[in-house]
Amino acid sequence: METPVFEEFDPASDCDCPGCVHRRRASAHSPTGRSGGLPTAQRVLVVASAASAALAAGHALPAAAAPHAPARPGVPAADTGDEPATPQGGKAPLHGPSGTPAKPSGVLKAPTTTRAEIINRAKTWIAAQVPYSMNAYWSDGYRQDCSGFVSMAWGLPGNEWTGSLDQYGVRISKDELQPGDILLFHNPVNPEKGSHVVIFGGWTDYTHTYYIALEETPAHARRQSTPYAYWSHSDSYVPYRYKGLTGGTEGVTPVTPAAPVTPAAAKTAYPGAASFGPGANNKYVTQLGTMLIARGAGAYYTAGPGPVWSDADGRATQAFQLAQGWTGADADGLPGPGTWELLVTGKGKSIGGAVVGAAGPPAPASHGVPDYPGMAMFRPGASNKYVTELGKQLVKKGFGRYYTTGPGPRWGEPDRRNVEAFQRAQGWRGGAADGYPGPETWRRLFS
Repeated sequence: METPVFEEFDPASDCDCPGCVHRRRASAHSPTGRSGGLPTAQRVLVVASAASAALAAGHALPAAAAPHAPARPGVPAADTGDEPATPQGGKAPLHGPSGTPAKPSGVLKAPTTTRAEIINRAKTWIAAQVPYSMNAYWSDGYRQDCSGFVSMAWGLPGNEWTGSLDQYGVRISKDELQPGDILLFHNPVNPEKGSHVVIFGGWTDYTHTYYIALEETPAHARRQSTPYAYWSHSDSYVPYRYKGLTGGTEGVTPVTPAAPVTPAAAKTAYPGAASFGPGANNKYVTQLGTMLIARGAGAYYTAGPGPVWSDADGRATQAFQLAQGWTGADADGLPGPGTWELLVTGKGKSIGGAVVGAAGPPAPASHGVPDYPGMAMFRPGASNKYVTELGKQLVKKGFGRYYTTGPGPRWGEPDRRNVEAFQRAQGWRGGAADGYPGPETWRRLFS
């Protein structure tokens, strides 16, 4: 494996604020390379104090930023895929797009607000599809993550985080939820894992099992029909109402819910195998995920089903197929006509064993492909006959270049690199070519 190359840079060297520009110019003419004779730490403290004073002149700032708050606003965060490792930045003042303090436009000067204003402010980010970032700040001065989104919608004087938003709200019950309230999950054990917050936009129906969530999440701000309380960590979300709320729901622009795809509304013809699998991006993937969740696959999704095929779709599909008693290539995690028919008609067994309707069509033949033994067989430290079987097939297919002593029962780096080479030969990239064989890799390798 090649040694990764790290690029070092001076985080202050590209700052375009007047203070940094002045220091760079002064340093160019200074024989000692210092600015004003102050040590670096003192100079940073003076600049930070000046920036804080400028912000305080326009707004009452929240407490000092948490240690993990972004050091420099305006720097886009890296795209980390479907679920970021850290869902939010820390507490921070309002900022402009170039990293300098900015006076937000369209934000209330007083802490009081109405439900209509909360919802309509949230809808401006959704309409603009504000990109998700823990480091970048939108033109109104708010950080482009989940807690920055709520801070903006509530009209708070600074960017809060999930650990501080509750001080601006009053805890309520599920039955009391109204548009403009929030559902907050703060993980105190590990705040950077799983913490999230969404704005409640209204129930989708009388059962109160789904609601419209307005949220900032990868890849951009969105509104989506969401199971109560959320796709993951559902039991940990707590409803809150903003303390400065005035008035009722008068003037709230309705949030039109996207009708959830139900089996009765999803009776469409099978769209074809090309609509599913790594690289697929279409409405049928969303429809598949929604139907799978209705059949008990919600635990496989950490975010709502979407149009881009993910590992969650594959694992949820396989769980549904296994629930029918299918094995091997018949439970490969890719929906064929038989899987699709059971889902759209509401028949077969749901995940967990509940029989929903008459048994569906029999599983198709495996065509000689050995049963996929499961992902646990191919992990560091694994030692079993399937690793040997996999290695021999890789060599047979011409993907054994990384073996030095031949395939064996203990999983190792040569196995992973050979599998990765095979996956890349299928045109897969990213997480779909991670070197660990899933059901589809197994099926293609042995077919």
